[in-house]
Amino acid sequence: MLDSLQDFIPEASYDQVKALLSHDNLVVKVKQERKTRHGDYRRLPNGKHQITINSNLNPYRFLITLIHEIAHFETYKSYGKLIKPHGSEWKSVFQHLMLGFLRPEVFPSDVLPLLASHFKNPKASSDSDTVLSLKLKQFDPPNGKIFIFDVPTGATFRLHNGKLFRKGSKRRTRFEATELASGRLYVFNPNAEVELVKELDDI
Repeated sequence: MLDSLQDFIPEASYDQVKALLSHDNLVVKVKQERKTRHGDYRRLPNGKHQITINSNLNPYRFLITLIHEIAHFETYKSYGKLIKPHGSEWKSVFQHLMLGFLRPEVFPSDVLPLLASHFKNPKASSDSDTVLSLKLKQFDPPNGKIFIFDVPTGATFRLHNGKLFRKGSKRRTRFEATELASGRLYVFNPNAEVELVKELDDI
């Protein structure tokens, strides 16, 4: 398990990750991309614990996600299950675990200040931190998609599930868009990745 993780995380982080995963009852599995999550943690019926991480994540995103899920495991060990999944206990554990990784040998120097800011009060998903998320996505391989903030107002875009939307106005931090099939109004984070549809006639 540990040897296979070497291919997914920054090289300088490996020894620290190895120490964190030195538990007989904790298993990490690398999965194919899941559109709704980067990773997850769960306690199995046999009493063991399992973490899964998406294989398509760049090394920095993979490491952050892995430590996020390890924090769930450590929080469960310390506090049990009768706490909020991303409450103060988890935040404290996540902050503590990440602290040793926030160094230039592990993360690029221009990412470190954004990580330091994010971990003052870590969220349930780093995607909710728009500035950090956009910076981390710069390390992803090209995928032919663009961010919704780059979609012109009134233009049509497609989500990964095939649904079509027309971009509307911007709220304080998010963008409105109308689903063409239903006419329902949705809001999107500015860093949502979508496929621009230039002309509906081309669909």
